[in-house]
Amino acid sequence: MRSSIVGLLLLAAFGARAQSLQELYEAARSYDATFLAARSLADSAPFRAAQAYALKRPSLGLGASVNHGLTDPPSTALNGGSTADNTSAAATLSGRQPLYNRASDAIIGQADKLLEIAQQDLQTAEQELIVRVSQAYFDVLAAQDTLATTQTSKKAISEQLASARRAFEVGTATITDAREAQARFDLATAQEIAADSDLRVKRIALDQLVGRSNVQPNPLLQPVVLPPVLPADAQAWAQNAQAQHPLVLRAQLALDIARLETERARAGRSPVIDLVGSAGSVHARGRGAQLPGTTHSANIGVQLSLPIFDGQLTQNRIKETLVLEDKAVNDLEAARRAVSQVTRQAFSSVESLQAQVKALEAAEASSKLALEATQLGYRVGVRVNLDVLNAQTQLFTTQRDLAFARYNVLLGNLRLRQAAGTLTPAELLAISALLAR
Repeated sequence: MRSSIVGLLLLAAFGARAQSLQELYEAARSYDATFLAARSLADSAPFRAAQAYALKRPSLGLGASVNHGLTDPPSTALNGGSTADNTSAAATLSGRQPLYNRASDAIIGQADKLLEIAQQDLQTAEQELIVRVSQAYFDVLAAQDTLATTQTSKKAISEQLASARRAFEVGTATITDAREAQARFDLATAQEIAADSDLRVKRIALDQLVGRSNVQPNPLLQPVVLPPVLPADAQAWAQNAQAQHPLVLRAQLALDIARLETERARAGRSPVIDLVGSAGSVHARGRGAQLPGTTHSANIGVQLSLPIFDGQLTQNRIKETLVLEDKAVNDLEAARRAVSQVTRQAFSSVESLQAQVKALEAAEASSKLALEATQLGYRVGVRVNLDVLNAQTQLFTTQRDLAFARYNVLLGNLRLRQAAGTLTPAELLAISALLAR
């Protein structure tokens, strides 16, 4: 008994750790390996861009050398015919400041675009994480509803089974009614076992995604009021997607990079101008040294490099990049068309799901009335046991399908915003407001 109480207390403690959809999403942001990998990649992008910025910055280098010379046999013209033995040490500091380089300008421009692409990729990963957490969250709720519905159905069938057995014992019903009820009860038992197993699997998936144990999602508030889709126009959603979807923005940036690559290729015909300078010292000693002692030198100047002929390398490189520009243009148009199509499909799916919810709500009300009428008819003898069982099955199946449809509407709204490129964590706050606390 004591161990059971402790187990319940631990379960309650774990369940209280994170229950709202927003809290679980924040937990997944700091735990999900896929998202963390995408964030690390985005965090590395500024350092990659900084490497390109170095092309326009000054550079310094230090060089040093030590030499020892020995001449034997000695030169008669040097030191009166004695052996020449000398040592020299030199140090040089050289620097370069780029003044004009079109290729470097294009590379820096490409680095800026790649930095923006990294941010778009991170936004895409964030949107995918929102949908994955929401899917796992509602999968658990749907599995809970399925199990609860199955258990309620089993209880109702059990009562109907007992009623059929009593009726058979007193001779007011045949054995067929009891056997039909027993068959339904056995089927309900199997369905309960399957529903319980499915719930366990769904819980494990959610726990693994958010890095928590025994997470207890909050159910929908009753009565359930689902938000409408705004704007209620598929064309408006498609236009938003074409303008701001991460895939479209990424394709636009890829086109900009392709154009900069053409500029970089054309820069192969342009001069490169650098400001260069150096300062150094040489110290020499020993017999045979031409300038004994220490000598200092310094110089500064402008260096120009102008290509004259490169075997048509630059010409063919320009032609190649122009063709790749055309490819990038077509990729951008393909991305726009793809997100427009997916967005329209997502909008149509949400509309269909909302209509399905309304139809199932009406079907649930009708099924309740039909069950009440069938039970009354069974009590007065105008309906048989099988009619009651069928009416119960219809009601419970409708309730299960209605719960699924409601969750799918909420998920459909998120997927619609993901398709349009407007999905943000703020959307989870609106869904959390529909959940119990």
